[in-house]
Amino acid sequence: MNEIDIRKTKITLETTYHDRGPPLAMPLRVGCAMAVVHNPFANRYEPDLMPFQGRLRSVGERLAHELLEVMGGPDNVQAYGKGAIAGEDGEIEHAAAWHEAGGWAMRAALGAPRAIVPAAKTIGGAGTRLMVPLGHIHASYVRSHLYTAEMTLWDGPRRDELLFGLFMASGGRPYARLGGLAADQISQHDGQR
Repeated sequence: MNEIDIRKTKITLETTYHDRGPPLAMPLRVGCAMAVVHNPFANRYEPDLMPFQGRLRSVGERLAHELLEVMGGPDNVQAYGKGAIAGEDGEIEHAAAWHEAGGWAMRAALGAPRAIVPAAKTIGGAGTRLMVPLGHIHASYVRSHLYTAEMTLWDGPRRDELLFGLFMASGGRPYARLGGLAADQISQHDGQR
């Protein structure tokens, strides 16, 4: 039980050239790296999930580096998020093990940005669609970078599996114009403002 059993990984890249407005000067790129893994706690209660969470760091590191390569490096990432789906024989706490493992790995790969990594988790079967919140990597109050991305895998998670995902985006919403703190106004560098 020391190794994480990865059945498959998947990386997606969505590119938006416009959103029914003028062409974007720089297309918005949103990438997602996913891994579907065996859930060693399916159908049973495990009181100590901390060792499992620690072992998941290797999955987080792998996904973060593969996704960063697709995004073209840290300089091309302004927003991030993470998601997890436990198969039907798992529990929500099994999905929650991804909080530290996935978030830590992504922050390390990006040079330790301070903003919280937004997250979503649920329980579902193969093909479950999870909408994952995204936020600016340096300041959670940058309103233009608050939006969502979709995580789904057609054949996972199966009942005894977990699906973990990391997201990176090259910018905020196309044509964001509803006020709030702008990315170029980040001043406190405290992960909030």
